[in-house]
Amino acid sequence: MKKTQNKLSILILIYLFLLNTDINAQVKEDVIKTRILFIFDESYSMQGLWQSGRKIDIAKNLLIKMVDSLKNIENLEMALRMYGNRSKVPPQDCNDTHLEVPFRKNNAEQIKLKLKTTVPKGTTPIAQSLEEAGDDFPPCSNCKNIIILITDGKEECKGDPCKIAIMLQNKGITIRPFIIGIGLDVEFKKAFECIGDFYNATNEKQFSNIMKKVVKKSLYGTSAEIDLLDIYDKPSETNVNITLFNQKNNTLFKNFIHTLNYKGNPDTLVLPSSITYKIKVHTIPPVTKENVKIKEGIHNKIKIKTPQGKLNIIQENGLELKGTKCIVRKHGSMKTLNVQELFEPVKYIVGEYDLEILSKPRIYINKVKINQSKTTSVKIKQPGLANIYLPSKGYGGIYKAEKNDIKYIDDLNQITLKSIYLQPGHYIAVYRPAGIKMTSMSKERHFIIKSGHSVNISLR
Repeated sequence: MKKTQNKLSILILIYLFLLNTDINAQVKEDVIKTRILFIFDESYSMQGLWQSGRKIDIAKNLLIKMVDSLKNIENLEMALRMYGNRSKVPPQDCNDTHLEVPFRKNNAEQIKLKLKTTVPKGTTPIAQSLEEAGDDFPPCSNCKNIIILITDGKEECKGDPCKIAIMLQNKGITIRPFIIGIGLDVEFKKAFECIGDFYNATNEKQFSNIMKKVVKKSLYGTSAEIDLLDIYDKPSETNVNITLFNQKNNTLFKNFIHTLNYKGNPDTLVLPSSITYKIKVHTIPPVTKENVKIKEGIHNKIKIKTPQGKLNIIQENGLELKGTKCIVRKHGSMKTLNVQELFEPVKYIVGEYDLEILSKPRIYINKVKINQSKTTSVKIKQPGLANIYLPSKGYGGIYKAEKNDIKYIDDLNQITLKSIYLQPGHYIAVYRPAGIKMTSMSKERHFIIKSGHSVNISLR
């Protein structure tokens, strides 16, 4: 399908791709390599007129000048993908998108030659080109990857660039778009507004200046760090998962583990400035900061208060009964924050917590205080072991005797032996054989559990 010839507009999108490794790129002597992939529109409509000449000539001259300006920059590599340059319309070939010049050093002349020798003749598979572009970048552990898409129109192959953007994000590739166009109408802008910001140029000079400005913003000077502050406002907290969300559409942007570098400073991040972030620090409980914006041209410090200490639940000396768990809640709340194993220290935000230890019977300890950088140890009594022997399968239960009451602990239904760890105290076992239909045949045994001891109880 041809694009409308009388729509004199040129669009440039610049995507900053931050691979998984970029988000944790450390501040050290290693220099981050920048890789720019140009995606160039060679569709038939690029032969249309605009300003001083044909759109294709203006766009090519602009791109050739840009390649010249970038070719001598250290730690920079370029590549060129084109679409619409191999198959004529009609018919429409929506697979006509190819990596013409792959990434390598000193390939500026190859890119320029390819631009000079191609003729626009095909259609506009933007979504397909973006999807394939994700594989144009060879694996790299320390790279900042940029895509510059130059086109005069919107998607013509029923693809959805917005869905492709989400798909790339789900793969761990983040996109920063800048859209620079000339005479963009409302319909044209709507097709791309889900991807990024618009810059509308009214003439060739302004178009060139905006493009240079956007590339400069993408290449230089913008970085960020997330400072996890303790109670003294020092960025000492670390080693916790952080999730970044695009707050505008509430989509997942990135997950990473916070790191202090070898100098003890928070790691430097490369983050697109076009996104407003919601940051969730996965402490217990989690801490969230909203409306976080990255300023261009500076090192941004994002400060989030996450003062933490540790909680360790232990037993008295003797038998260490593994597998016992503890429900941890904020003091006064019934919302479960964590289910913690005994003998395994866990970090919590400084404050007071209520504990429900899943022993038999359960132990409730309220207002346990967690202090900055300290370990709060909560000691519970060592359990004892009760072995309850039954003559046959039947019905019954184990109860803890308390003042003027008994509380259910566990059942004795349809078994002949029950071995159970119990907290120290006075207990009662009640049982009746299943085959005897007389209440008077119920049996009751009282027994005492002591820490670290076992007791045998027979209901025969």
